[in-house]
Amino acid sequence: MNRALKAAERAGGVVGTPVLRPDAEAKVRGEARYADDLAFAGMVHVKAVRSERPHARIRELDLAEVEATPGVLGTVTAADVPGENIVPVIYRDMPLLAPDVVRYVGEPIALVAAETREAAEAAAARARVDYEDLPAVFDPREALAPGAPRIASPAAADAGNAFNHMVIRNGDVGKGFADADVIVEGEYEVGYQEHAYLEPQGVIAVPEDGGMTVYGTLQCPFYVQNAVANVLGLPLAKVRIVQTATGGGFGGKEDVPSHLAALAAVVAWKLRRPAKLVLDRAEDIATTSKRHPGTIHYRTGAKRDGTLTAVEVEFYYNAGAYQTLSSAVLWRGLVHAAGPYRVPHVRVDAYSVATNTVPCGAFRGFGSPQVIFAHESQMDELARRLGMDPLALREKNALREGDATSTGQVLTESVGLGACIARARELSRWEERGAEVAAFNRRERFRRRGLGVSTVMYGVGMGAKAPLLDKAGAYLKIEADGSVSLAVGTTEMGQGAITVLSQIAADGLGLPVELVQVAPVDSSRVPDSGPTVASRTTTVQGMAVLDAATKLRARIEDAVREMFRCPSFTLEGRLFCIPGEPPREVDIAEVARWMWAHNWEMGATGWAEGRPVDWDPTTGLGNAYFVYAFACHVALVEVDLLTGEAHVERFWAVHDSGRIVNPATARGQVVGGIAQGIGYALTEELAARDGRILSPSFTAYHIPTSLDVPAEVAVEFVEAPYSGGPFGAKGLGEVPLMASHAAVANAVSAAAGSRLRVYPAIPERVLGLVTQGA
Repeated sequence: MNRALKAAERAGGVVGTPVLRPDAEAKVRGEARYADDLAFAGMVHVKAVRSERPHARIRELDLAEVEATPGVLGTVTAADVPGENIVPVIYRDMPLLAPDVVRYVGEPIALVAAETREAAEAAAARARVDYEDLPAVFDPREALAPGAPRIASPAAADAGNAFNHMVIRNGDVGKGFADADVIVEGEYEVGYQEHAYLEPQGVIAVPEDGGMTVYGTLQCPFYVQNAVANVLGLPLAKVRIVQTATGGGFGGKEDVPSHLAALAAVVAWKLRRPAKLVLDRAEDIATTSKRHPGTIHYRTGAKRDGTLTAVEVEFYYNAGAYQTLSSAVLWRGLVHAAGPYRVPHVRVDAYSVATNTVPCGAFRGFGSPQVIFAHESQMDELARRLGMDPLALREKNALREGDATSTGQVLTESVGLGACIARARELSRWEERGAEVAAFNRRERFRRRGLGVSTVMYGVGMGAKAPLLDKAGAYLKIEADGSVSLAVGTTEMGQGAITVLSQIAADGLGLPVELVQVAPVDSSRVPDSGPTVASRTTTVQGMAVLDAATKLRARIEDAVREMFRCPSFTLEGRLFCIPGEPPREVDIAEVARWMWAHNWEMGATGWAEGRPVDWDPTTGLGNAYFVYAFACHVALVEVDLLTGEAHVERFWAVHDSGRIVNPATARGQVVGGIAQGIGYALTEELAARDGRILSPSFTAYHIPTSLDVPAEVAVEFVEAPYSGGPFGAKGLGEVPLMASHAAVANAVSAAAGSRLRVYPAIPERVLGLVTQGA
């Protein structure tokens, strides 16, 4: 402890006291603070010793040279974990630190704590690990073969290395295909997609009062709270999680921060000092979750007039070494596999499979983009075989109110897909644009254009796989000066949640939005509000805010009646207009001051939960989600026939996300999702070999730049209100990516003259398509 106190003195304070780095002052003067800009007196820097093997037994771990490195203050191994050496997500199969066997390259084995980040990195490199290599497997279908090495924990798997096998059995696909005049069959492959959030993963764990407080860039504070409490053996009430500024998460900061926070927490607990763990970009890309790679096989049948008769799907997702969120990702892929169409006969078999690769997890769209690539490609192939316009084929089969989804759920309200398709046709000038593309292709020798369309549906919220998480709490209070403080349990990460929730609070109170200030997210402020995922913030968290606002508004209005002995009044802006001779105008600040002076309760709690859902896992039938969002996207792509380069020239997007609370932030969500979808379809290839990410950097992994996004992006909204959302709103955030990549892929196929079946459409693949189509 003397060393800790001396280090604290050098840092300028008592152990655990926050200290700001000099270069962080400018950022901290603003509202947002990034985890990497915070420091605490006596703080240590943490670096993980990670596995270099995809599958091996640890014969010996020698940390003698590590501990002898100047500046090192301690090390942590699995034996030092005070609670359970498990990071709980959905299953409890992933160790915090590998105790005896490593299952993927990059798995943490030990932790090093040092006075500086440089010292921690230098020391970690000196760790000596003696491995006994074990057979490894990297392909999901090979992992399911007889005799494959066992990777999955039996407690976390349905059978062998199959973490989960899920099904839909709706109708009789044999009859459906017998009734079909045309059957289209195809297999599709997708690889990893990296989240590419602004700042890498980072946390600081601070021991306080027999408990632990964690500050970090994260999406789901209550997930992190549960994980830290588990590894420390503490009650949840002793663990507090505070979100720092988060520059995008896209799912990558859903489950991974639980692991990182728990790693930092065990160091902080052992040394009784604040511990900071921030990954550099290479380590982040190489060792944290990705979008699941997958192989998807489809058969689609239809009548000559385009009426769908049957869909049969079998797909395999590479989950990596541990379950993390794969069962939930697989389930969403399963539910969305047949697309937003009326199909009387559906059979789906979905598998998530353990391999010796980095564990995959959440990514915007959560298991649906992979199958959307396939089912939208199938629709285009079906249209080609039938000689039908691809947009007309979709319009003919689109779900409408009163129709049933592939899981047998009858849609009773808020189904705007038909309106989305109709508006997308008008907005893009579909028929005229098609004629222009044909004329361009006749005229140009070395360039060719294609028009692509996609239609999608998205189940809002956690769905019947995890209804216990579809809840949210809020606390709203009016201050003595009339300003309003709002605390929520879902996080802002660039999607505009603060703006939208402030608007909902203000509208519920009848006051100007400028009065509302949203507090930093802190797990101690409100009850467990579930994760900030599944496009549920506006819908579920918004209803909790509205609930609190309704209660508080009633109390404020009672105060006005008490103050002025008047039964009625109006509220205009921040002024209460009191009738009489003469009439009076009273500012909200005066009312709030009166409430404070008379000891009135000035706060209100709000609570909301998603509407009931149900699910039969044996058949895959049931009411999977309480509501669905819809979209129709159209992309115009130009392909260079000499280089294979594809570029999106123009884009049109129409969405049904119910009532749009803030059109500006909603449009930003759509345009951002389009950009991310363009990357998924065209440029983002993350190569791996034998379980190792080969080039974990943005030099090799190409995310879209402003030059890759079309200058003209038209975005419109078709509002089909949802009665269970605030003012009729439902989810939006994930849908733009889901729709955009498939529209781009179909446009590439149309331009190249041959079907794209493997993502992404890098120039080499596009040239191959051009050759096939010639």
